[in-house]
Amino acid sequence: MNSLYASLGATVFDVMSRFAAEKGAVNLGQGFPEDDGPRDILEAAARATLEGPNQYPPMRGLPELRQAVALHYARHHRIELDWREEVTITSGATEAIAAALLAFIEPGDEVVLFEPLYDAYLPMVKRAGGRARIVRLTPPDWRFEREAVAAAFSEKTRVVVINTPLNPSASVMSRDELLMLGELCRQHNAVVVSDEVWEHVLFDGQVFNSMLHVLRDRTLKIGSAGKMFSLTGWKVGFACGAPALSEAFAKAHQFLTFTTAPNLQRAVAYALGKERAYFDAMRSSLERSRDRLVSALMGEGFKLLPARGAYFVSIDLAASGIGMDDQTFARHAIEHGVAVIPFSAFYASPGAPALVRLCFAKRDATLDRGVEALARAKRAAS
Repeated sequence: MNSLYASLGATVFDVMSRFAAEKGAVNLGQGFPEDDGPRDILEAAARATLEGPNQYPPMRGLPELRQAVALHYARHHRIELDWREEVTITSGATEAIAAALLAFIEPGDEVVLFEPLYDAYLPMVKRAGGRARIVRLTPPDWRFEREAVAAAFSEKTRVVVINTPLNPSASVMSRDELLMLGELCRQHNAVVVSDEVWEHVLFDGQVFNSMLHVLRDRTLKIGSAGKMFSLTGWKVGFACGAPALSEAFAKAHQFLTFTTAPNLQRAVAYALGKERAYFDAMRSSLERSRDRLVSALMGEGFKLLPARGAYFVSIDLAASGIGMDDQTFARHAIEHGVAVIPFSAFYASPGAPALVRLCFAKRDATLDRGVEALARAKRAAS
């Protein structure tokens, strides 16, 4: 067995979701919406399945979807892409990240990561032969400080992986932070793999800034139809970047999943053409859910960190008067009827802050039940 994977356990998301199911607890842990996606997109997939074809589509994706991706980003994010040379369709964003790392680094190359980090990044860097240089961000604002970021770069740096909005912190990189990072990448001849799957989920009137806006020739941008349309099980992603990056990326992609289900690709092409009103309504609905959850938890004496993007919010345990570490509280909360995710799952080394992450992409009744269970857990922990 490969020693890297043999040493890994089940992901915390799988573990907490299993516990929630076994105990009948409210699952505010794993990050997926409770509703099952827009009906018209599901119907588009059904029609595409019945009408076919259902055989291998082109390796880089159906032309109609690649064109739709380019048009979507031009309309919504002011990013101009050549669909023929700069857009590849993947089987989800995680596959895109894996293919990018396999394509862009050689064994011994260094990859800059930022902590807290999505739990797949570090194993994928190691499996590709890379050496991680990790920069730890600090709450409550999780800002990218130039001195700390610059210290992580060396002559061996080849790739920087960023995630904005950032899961789990729900923070959003500013344009100044992107510009600073871009400058360092140019100085060190490095490439950015920019995980932007939450690009449509920003709150409080924020405008999304893509790394492609500031480092066009050295960025591979990754998007996700699953996050855009509340269809996380579909696993349809987009990798977008300059022709040289896209060409190298496609060579790795072809030997991972090769391609993605054609019926889902055609349905996503339809979905990407939705009017801006759809995305505005989606954001407004999630923002309302965030505010409902935050208000109710504050009413129970919890202290929360700002949630500016993605559909997560974090409880500061110590500030809430809870003397447990995050993993202990997560197990404690399950016993009182709610699943949460401990922040330490997003750290490569000890010293994670005592925070737990909640997903608010749920129905009102589910959020309310989750608050009731968390209130019980808090009282029992006092």
